[in-house]
Amino acid sequence: MGYGHSDHSFSFNAMIETTSVEVWQMWVVLAGVGVAILFYCLDHFPIEIVSATVVAGLLVFFHAFPLAESSPTPKDLLEGFANPALITILALLIVGQGIFQTGAMEGPTQFLLRSYDTRPRATMGMIFAFVFVISAVINNTPVVVMFVPIIAAIAKRMEQSPSKLMIPLSYVCILAGMTTLIGSSTNLLVADSLMSTAQIELGFFTPTGPGLFLAAIGVVYIFFVLPRFLPNRGGLEEEMTGGSGGRQYIAQLEVTRDHPLLGKKPVAGMFTDLPDMTVRMIQRGEHALLPPFDDAQLREGDLVIVAATRQTLSDLLSKRADFLRGMLSSSGEGEDPTPGDTLSMSEAVVAPGSRLTGRTISQIGFRHATGCIVLGIQRRSRMIRARMGEIRLEAGDTLLLFGTSSAMRALRADRDLLLLEWSKTAITDPRRTTAARLIFGGVVALAASGLVPIVIASFLGAVAMIAAGCLNLRQAARAFDVRVYLLIGSAIALGTALQTTGGAGLLASTVVSIFAPYGPVALLSALFLLVAVLTNVLSNSATAILFTPIAVGAAQQMGADPTLFALTVLFAANTCFATPIGYQTNLLVMSPGHYRFGDYLRAGAPLVLIFWLAFTAYLAIFLGLG
Repeated sequence: MGYGHSDHSFSFNAMIETTSVEVWQMWVVLAGVGVAILFYCLDHFPIEIVSATVVAGLLVFFHAFPLAESSPTPKDLLEGFANPALITILALLIVGQGIFQTGAMEGPTQFLLRSYDTRPRATMGMIFAFVFVISAVINNTPVVVMFVPIIAAIAKRMEQSPSKLMIPLSYVCILAGMTTLIGSSTNLLVADSLMSTAQIELGFFTPTGPGLFLAAIGVVYIFFVLPRFLPNRGGLEEEMTGGSGGRQYIAQLEVTRDHPLLGKKPVAGMFTDLPDMTVRMIQRGEHALLPPFDDAQLREGDLVIVAATRQTLSDLLSKRADFLRGMLSSSGEGEDPTPGDTLSMSEAVVAPGSRLTGRTISQIGFRHATGCIVLGIQRRSRMIRARMGEIRLEAGDTLLLFGTSSAMRALRADRDLLLLEWSKTAITDPRRTTAARLIFGGVVALAASGLVPIVIASFLGAVAMIAAGCLNLRQAARAFDVRVYLLIGSAIALGTALQTTGGAGLLASTVVSIFAPYGPVALLSALFLLVAVLTNVLSNSATAILFTPIAVGAAQQMGADPTLFALTVLFAANTCFATPIGYQTNLLVMSPGHYRFGDYLRAGAPLVLIFWLAFTAYLAIFLGLG
């Protein structure tokens, strides 16, 4: 269908009725938005400080200079901090922390990592294709939560910074979300507004055609252009652990009742349940069995002496709950860490003149005295072939310790051991893996089925993670990201101020009045660009709610189909690539990707412009608008 340039006129007065009366406070708020964005981009001050200052400034300003009518109250400006979308994000962060703490994603991660070793490009393509498909039919926020640890593990295997992969993950989810009606909450808000203003219902696949066109262009950008704009920042784990992972420790595994090694036999001298470990000796009562272990079958009470790196031992305990239970039951008297405690691994050196010198681990009663378990002993002068209970410690020996974070902190004051703080790393507790998987699956199922709103599903999931012992209250509090909380709350406060003063409405009606005489392509292109810019400053929900009635009114004034105008708002509101506050998934990858505000602007601004040009071309070519 086509539209002439001169056959229709558009009344500015008709549109201006949708906005508030212009007041001087509006210009102050518009200037404040610009200043806030500038400070976010400069990154001279922490995001928390900038966000809190924005909210404080708005509260003081509207208290001192209220509007004559409908002035925003402190309640209006602060209600963003109880916004359901914000609560959803924070609850999902707690759910994600529970998944990490229990290693619930270890199985899928290892499968994908094994596939990556043989087919790296195909595996990466398969991951992002799977993310795209499921993000098109369920809310993409839990999808990002699920795949962040997988992408982080693959980045580590690639010896690449996670900052090269996290933003692409978020962008793929956003692209998929615009291809179906339920792919994004923004789509549903536009559909609801269209129904209430024009009594037109958007179908499930109404956005699919143009959505796939835009998504295809976005995918090309993500794989071929975006890597040039992404930073290369190393993770904290890499900085903390340095290069100590290759040293060999002597460790001991006691085969207890129901132990996974019970009844196992070696294959070609190697035990398949102990990958990347060298079995140096099996102590059976008073007899020592040495390699090769031809027909040796492990029995209850056997002590398996192995040489292994710290990383190998960490992987074994974090992935195999049965090995962790066996180690706890065979390590002497002491209180087992409860599920939800933060488990840590660290190194400590026996100090010169230490009272531990010349004594064995058994004589010291190490676990009873310190609350920590000695996983292994490393002696630089020689490789030991003896069970750990018989090794007499010497000054300079390095002990590989396992225990709770509180027990590790208590060792700081121990003068007999020098705790190497830089070597401390957290390891996952696999004993609540099944519970964490069930809880996460329940959250996804409830959100995808629509039985309850996603805010309720995510909040129930967060509470269930704590109640099931997948993480404790302290860990849940750590998952509560203050930056995310203040950033979204301040953005919603800015959006409220813009709407109540008429700033956002003035921008919209001005664009419509200027471009309507030039025809629908010019008008829709300008509308798309304005909404795409504002959706990266306000929330995508706010822009969808604000601009859909304006777009429908413009269509009705021009005698055009309101559906196309509503879809323009829908796609533009989903073009939220240029700021972390643009969309929830951008915020979710901010911490694991070690991103700053400016990183999103450099990576996403070109894509916003490309989408604008592509959508304009789609209108002119595929729909035949003139």
